[in-house]
Amino acid sequence: MEDWAEIRRLRRAEGMPIKAIVRQLGISRNTVRRALAADAPPRYQRPAKGSIVDAVEPQIRALLAQWPTMPTTVIAERIGWSRSMTVLKDRVRELRPLFVPQDPASRTEYQPGELAQCDLWFPPVDIPLGFEQAGRPPVLVMVSGYSRVIGARMIPSRQSPDLLAGHWAVISGWGRVPRALVWDNESAVGQWRAGRPQLTEAMNAFRGTLGIKVIQCRPADPEAKGLVERANGYLETSFLPGRGFTSPADFNAQLAEWLVRANQRQHRRLGCRPIERWEADKASMLELPPVAPVTGWRLTTRLPRDHYVRVDSNDYSVHPAAVGRRVEVVADLEQVVVTLQGAVVARHERCWADHQSITDPLHAVAASELRQARRLVAVPAIDTDVEHRSLADYDRMFDLGNEDLPGSEEIA
Repeated sequence: MEDWAEIRRLRRAEGMPIKAIVRQLGISRNTVRRALAADAPPRYQRPAKGSIVDAVEPQIRALLAQWPTMPTTVIAERIGWSRSMTVLKDRVRELRPLFVPQDPASRTEYQPGELAQCDLWFPPVDIPLGFEQAGRPPVLVMVSGYSRVIGARMIPSRQSPDLLAGHWAVISGWGRVPRALVWDNESAVGQWRAGRPQLTEAMNAFRGTLGIKVIQCRPADPEAKGLVERANGYLETSFLPGRGFTSPADFNAQLAEWLVRANQRQHRRLGCRPIERWEADKASMLELPPVAPVTGWRLTTRLPRDHYVRVDSNDYSVHPAAVGRRVEVVADLEQVVVTLQGAVVARHERCWADHQSITDPLHAVAASELRQARRLVAVPAIDTDVEHRSLADYDRMFDLGNEDLPGSEEIA
């Protein structure tokens, strides 16, 4: 190889004649001529030898022509093969495509801003939720089809208010919204009925506000959202190992920090980093609406005497001055706010534990003062004396006198 390269250099760059090259390198004239005539570097090629499988190849072809999917072990049994299985498997692997119909897989390509695949991932790790409770809340995972950028957020539950609030948290963090969201048959999203997908009322209101489409995959078709399924596995194998969490807020904080690095990794399928395609992806997405969609828990109720309202499975205290009046309750992923005619009468952090009563100390003190003040109020005395009517009035009313009574003569 070194001589070949030097011969070509001396001839092309130095312009030396063949005789001079022969004298300088000490090689034969024919060697120089062959090196100059060759278009590729010289390489050693061993002459091909026959294989021990050549003798039985016609039998293999005959079996594959009739049964293209016959296993190699069965072929070896049918032809009476007693030699190495490795060489037989190699030959069958070469011959089988000649008899099996071709079934190429289609590669799905996504346009910028076209869609994002969504799914719920349940991390196999217990998260402290407070009140000596631990659980495994779901994580909403969204993957943009074109750039493969991952967005994720742990939410308190898989119910519709929390699911839509998680959607809005991820989408508002992106600053743009994909034109379509791909979902499976999650109960809070919708389900297939009579062979047709049907979204929930809350999801229809959400997508209508954003002006997007929601695509529901057919039942038992996880391959339809393979991007987010692989992202779930990536989170489980790359994010969770070696981490500990003290609360859902700590989980989300660590997850947000990790996603920044994850979206800058080299993506094998794309051949680049997802963040490098993100600007083009965002540019084709829709702008966020001027008014945010209605998400989270929203209800109106008349505050009972115990001055607590229930959100999900927990009770939150309200200032007792609102007892008996209609209040509005709005809860998102972080807090619960209760208002009375626009004035805030309660504000609590969202509790992720179950079946708890969350009490504001100020509300408890106000309730105690109101009860004490009610006890000190003087109750006016009520006159319970009843006038007794004379029986003679009834005698005069019915014109009854003593003379009409039996035995009045004797009495007289």
